[in-house]
Amino acid sequence: MHNFDAIADLLNQDRPGYTLPQALYTSEEAFRFDTEVMLKSVWLYACTVAHVKNPGDFYVFEMANNSVFIVRGRDGDIRAFYNTCTHRGARICQTQTGSMPRIMCPYHFWTFGLDGKLIAARGMPEGFEKSAHNLREVALENCGGLLFICLSDNPPPIEPAKTDIAAGIGLYNMDKLKVVAVEDLHDTANWKLVMENNRECYHCEANHPELLNSLSGSGFGRGNPEDGDADGEDDIAAQVEHWKSLGVWQDLVEFPDGGWHRVGRLGLAHGALSQTIDGKPASKKMIWPLDHAEPTSVSVWTQPNSWHHFCCDHVVTFSVMPQGPNKSILRTSWLVHEDAVEGEDYTVENLTHVWKATNRQDRHLAEMNHAGIETDGYRPGQYALEENLVDAFKTFYVERGKAALEAAGQP
Repeated sequence: MHNFDAIADLLNQDRPGYTLPQALYTSEEAFRFDTEVMLKSVWLYACTVAHVKNPGDFYVFEMANNSVFIVRGRDGDIRAFYNTCTHRGARICQTQTGSMPRIMCPYHFWTFGLDGKLIAARGMPEGFEKSAHNLREVALENCGGLLFICLSDNPPPIEPAKTDIAAGIGLYNMDKLKVVAVEDLHDTANWKLVMENNRECYHCEANHPELLNSLSGSGFGRGNPEDGDADGEDDIAAQVEHWKSLGVWQDLVEFPDGGWHRVGRLGLAHGALSQTIDGKPASKKMIWPLDHAEPTSVSVWTQPNSWHHFCCDHVVTFSVMPQGPNKSILRTSWLVHEDAVEGEDYTVENLTHVWKATNRQDRHLAEMNHAGIETDGYRPGQYALEENLVDAFKTFYVERGKAALEAAGQP
């Protein structure tokens, strides 16, 4: 493995409550460390069960030089494989998504079952063993319908995150949803800055007019719903009791024991019933057990690369994939009930309006942040009190980075 002594020194310079040293955001060396070491040691959000809804459906997750495809088998099981043929290494899936009756390499037409087992390989010498050339599997876990992969041969334990996430979002029954829109934004910013920007609402008032029609800062660094401190909102305590009576309440789970997940039910602002420009549901088909909308949503945050919002009528998921020191992909997917009909129950424009606008605003902020950090004037800056979730993300990065180096035999 490449020697990352310089990165180890930078990680050791970290100060609690402060942003990272410059080179950890901007250098090619840090990007190599992130994508070759740190991010391979943790669970990464890839997609949902709805992205691979039927047998043969596949979805490609890419991070730097790594490409992994996730596919649903004929047995209904979902598996992940490196997007690399075991013959001579050609890339198998050429598109982001699609469906295939079996897995076939387009180079020499080696053919695999949807379970990754080699079925056919023409003209191989005597003694060739098909079983020794199955596709290389990648660890995959289903957390209540959110699919996570790990590029390590020895993935870390995924509990209690798997149980907590499934408990928080189980009532939305993601097996009954469908993906109706996906958008990739290419940010000229380091992936960590894209994530840091997501982890606070300190910037929201001046930058997110569309989002603030339905979201307040409560739960995003300014206290939590159960704290009852959302200024100008209805009595949070009364709302919580109401949601408990409906059977949809779950107490906040906040990065327990150094964990990598946060799950919380939040009140929506201004009586909004969904994260839309007018606060009304984007789809007529509810996706939770109740037959009516409530001014609430569940939010899930996972370190190091995702966040998700579950409204009564739709779901929005976000993943961040680093592509270079100053290049990141933010992929957003919108999901509705599988029986919802476009043009009758929802329109894609209305469904996607708020977060498309917000994502572009956030892209501008992350790019502005990166450009400033690249200058000689940058020094690590202190986080504000309501940037505590940013600090939690940074601390996760530093701690997991150190642990990954130690596991690789570097101090």
